[in-house]
Amino acid sequence: MQNMSLKLEKRTVSGKQVVKLRDEGQVPSVVYGGSTEPISTQSPIVETTKVAHVAGRHSPVDIIIDGKKKLAIIKSIDYDPVKHVLRHVAFHTIKQNETITTEVPVVLTGLGESAAERAGLVILQAIEHLEIKALPANLPEALEISVADLATDEDKLTVGDIKLPEGVEFADNDQDLDLVIANVYEPGALQAANDAIGGEAEPEAAEEVVADNGEAEAPQPAEEK
Repeated sequence: MQNMSLKLEKRTVSGKQVVKLRDEGQVPSVVYGGSTEPISTQSPIVETTKVAHVAGRHSPVDIIIDGKKKLAIIKSIDYDPVKHVLRHVAFHTIKQNETITTEVPVVLTGLGESAAERAGLVILQAIEHLEIKALPANLPEALEISVADLATDEDKLTVGDIKLPEGVEFADNDQDLDLVIANVYEPGALQAANDAIGGEAEPEAAEEVVADNGEAEAPQPAEEK
């Protein structure tokens, strides 16, 4: 699969001036890595949002700065909590021959086709991401695991059931292979469990929490990098 590509321009504004930059349809970003100082950059919001959505924090991206192409991976993506628009991206340059560690999605395949689901049972995913390490060329978009063999509410899928692609390892050499990825539930039991944890906290308990933690503060906007 060919890497996505994004052209970045060097950015000269920072601080409060970044607000105007965003109003003009540009997303501020920063590029880390190598022996040089971090580079402040910017790029059009439409193209940048597409790259951030597709590549996420697990697929390499070709970034182009001053006509020079660098291989990078997205380390952080910041969205406006109210407008839900992209407002900052941090890239980290990498090398093709160096192993990198990153988090990738865990995808359940065969949903709707298992004996458990045909019998009216419910499959719920417990872990949605795992950290792996590999060369950039070997990084998978996701780790897939099939639910096809699940049949009863005693069945489950664990990390050990995942077949890692060639050249890919778990980031933690001591990864717990018994960690549950997905469980099978009987609908009635699942509803009862949801009802048991869905009630509101008692007033007294809520007051104790406030007393212990103090008044909650409004979230502060991410600091521009």
